[in-house]
Amino acid sequence: MGRSQEIGPVPSESWSRRSVAMQRIASHGLVKWALTVFAIVAPGGAARADIGIISPAEAKKLIDAAEPAQRPIVLDTRGGYKDYFRGHLPTAHHINFDTLRGTDHGVPVQYLPDDLTRALLVRAGVEKDRMHLIYATGDKLPNDEILSASMVAYVLEKYGVQNIRIVDGGLPGWTKAKLPVTQEYFGNPKGTLPEKGDPGIALTVDDVLKRKPGAVLVDARPANEYLGDDDIWLRKGHIPGAISFHWARLMEKDNTHAFLPFEKVKADLAAAGLTADKEILVYCGTSREGSLLRFYLKHVAKYPNVRLYEGSWKEYVALKHLPAETKANKPK
Repeated sequence: MGRSQEIGPVPSESWSRRSVAMQRIASHGLVKWALTVFAIVAPGGAARADIGIISPAEAKKLIDAAEPAQRPIVLDTRGGYKDYFRGHLPTAHHINFDTLRGTDHGVPVQYLPDDLTRALLVRAGVEKDRMHLIYATGDKLPNDEILSASMVAYVLEKYGVQNIRIVDGGLPGWTKAKLPVTQEYFGNPKGTLPEKGDPGIALTVDDVLKRKPGAVLVDARPANEYLGDDDIWLRKGHIPGAISFHWARLMEKDNTHAFLPFEKVKADLAAAGLTADKEILVYCGTSREGSLLRFYLKHVAKYPNVRLYEGSWKEYVALKHLPAETKANKPK
């Protein structure tokens, strides 16, 4: 499972039985569900450290764990606090994703300095030795709250947290499964961050400009913004050399918080030049859409080398000495 690390012993007999069960489940077409469960629970019931997705049913089981220490930290990342008031997952702590960003040197929604980010994550109860369940709303475009979940997952990963699951389907999937929601507030105690982070997953504008030949630069925004047909941006178009792949192509059409299985999008990704053998540099408008594309490629498709340009287009357009283009680039 990529970077996963097991906690606790793995008896060979138990592992063998689980492997046989996995084969039987796969033969009945339940691969996505099986892989999710297999990634979450190691033999003997211990949690496994990994970053990926989890079904609402499995998330509910973890929240209901008999031992408090085995329960996950649940983070509701929605920007609308009234949405949290209307209803949320049991034990969910509300952390508005946009509290992790602010204006810097005139450029809006830039990531905050390390000391402020660390303080906010500790206040939200992020805990180095616990699993973190992250969710928001979803449903249909233009609702893009899933991007708040992938952005917070990215920030946690950057600060060294290695046990993260996005709830596949989000709150819509949770309620569709008739699982309970609550209006009761829940506040985590102060957390403890890992001593070592993973800042290498982040890119600066200089990293993008000095990218290696053969690296793929991909713009995760809608195609109209990539081509400059919008009323949003200070300058129109995209970073020269970038190809276009809209993040929503990776999600279910009837629920933009539900991830499509890799096998369903593998051909589309390959046609765009996005394959596991490539170094992939992702950006978008403010980094949220890019965080979703990066999350999918890195933690669902398990591509080894995918990083995010945090400043993204809103920073790049402010650097007016840098060129932009509006023509579409063909994948290589």
